[in-house]
Amino acid sequence: MFNRIMMPIDLRHLEKVGKALDIVEKLANTYDSTVIFVGVSASAPSDIARNPKEFSAKLAQFAEEQSQKHAIPTESFPIISPDPTADLDDKLLDAIAALNTDLVVMATHVPGARDYLFGNNGNYISDHAKVSVFLVRG
Repeated sequence: MFNRIMMPIDLRHLEKVGKALDIVEKLANTYDSTVIFVGVSASAPSDIARNPKEFSAKLAQFAEEQSQKHAIPTESFPIISPDPTADLDDKLLDAIAALNTDLVVMATHVPGARDYLFGNNGNYISDHAKVSVFLVRG
């Protein structure tokens, strides 16, 4: 049913994606799917990486760790953007198409007042993606 599952991941907030990781692992095992971890970063130094090469290596390492831990095939797909905050939604939608994804699993949070006014990434992706999107709270 699902061959390629994309999971956007923010390496700065791994403590908030445990439930979504559990779900993506179960789906990947059930459908014998590959999970593609997608991360978006700036080319400028950040608290995660000093440069795009280091960011790519850290994302690849995370994907490999998940592959070993859960016995699932994984890939990593780093995206470098001049302004990740402004570009995130469009970059993720582009990645869905480029990676031939048929399901997206995203960690999300309980919406607050700001989300009702400005929206959030999960809502935007689920509204605009041409594939199924599974938003996981908690």
